[in-house]
Amino acid sequence: MVLVDLIKKAVIEASTTFRKDQLDSYRHAIEIETNANAKWVLELLLENAKIAKTNKVPLCDDTGIPHILIEVGNESQLPQSFFKDINNGIAEGLSELPARPMAVKGDSIERIEQSKGLYNNPEKLVAPSFIVDSMEGKGVNIHILMLGGGPEIRAHTYKVFHKRDHRKVFEEVLTWLRSEITMLGCTPCIPTIGIGRTHFEAASLMLKAMAYGNLNNQSELEKNLTESLNNTNAGALGIGGSITALGSFVNIGPQRASGVRITCTRPCCCVEPRRSSVNLSSKYLE
Repeated sequence: MVLVDLIKKAVIEASTTFRKDQLDSYRHAIEIETNANAKWVLELLLENAKIAKTNKVPLCDDTGIPHILIEVGNESQLPQSFFKDINNGIAEGLSELPARPMAVKGDSIERIEQSKGLYNNPEKLVAPSFIVDSMEGKGVNIHILMLGGGPEIRAHTYKVFHKRDHRKVFEEVLTWLRSEITMLGCTPCIPTIGIGRTHFEAASLMLKAMAYGNLNNQSELEKNLTESLNNTNAGALGIGGSITALGSFVNIGPQRASGVRITCTRPCCCVEPRRSSVNLSSKYLE
């Protein structure tokens, strides 16, 4: 039951609490934003984050879908009830938060058509299949992401003909982002990009970029993406201003000998990535 409680608390933390790098980025954005209305919006978003953390309430009414990434030490053995405990912890966290009930009733067709309505119980909002990676040594890390609907509507996984030039790939990524962030509404955003060999791999890399990215530690590539989006002057909530993106997260995986690269691009909204982590020591796993 220890793991159940840890996961429950992590779901609530991810949903209610900004990380340090998010807080730092908002404070910096407020300092440099010259548009008075946009500065006011940024201040409200930061105040919203403070209230959410203090009162343990969701950062946004769209509480999101839980996604789980797990790293298992190659010298560790998982307890028998490991995955069951994680699922139970997710359910308890969604209930206590509480998450917005969004799970759709019915069979395959009825769920697509949403013809049977919704479950009232937030616990029905089950996580997709977990992504499990290995890591060196002992212990287990469990990362929880809460993904909202707005960024999913504006996300895109597609092929790019790279022409042996990485700039070609990112030109297409930026073209897509520029067309979508003005319709996202919930800016400033954090564009998150995974580039891999298959659509699954690209999406997995994108999720890992959200789980591991740090706004206080940006690569030159990430800085260039952020600058390009800020030059659109879409601004906070799309009302204009110099801060459209707080930063960028890019994760480039192995590539195959091919003329195309598969890219997964998702513009995280103004409260994302909503994430938290549980780190289990080897002692717990014994």
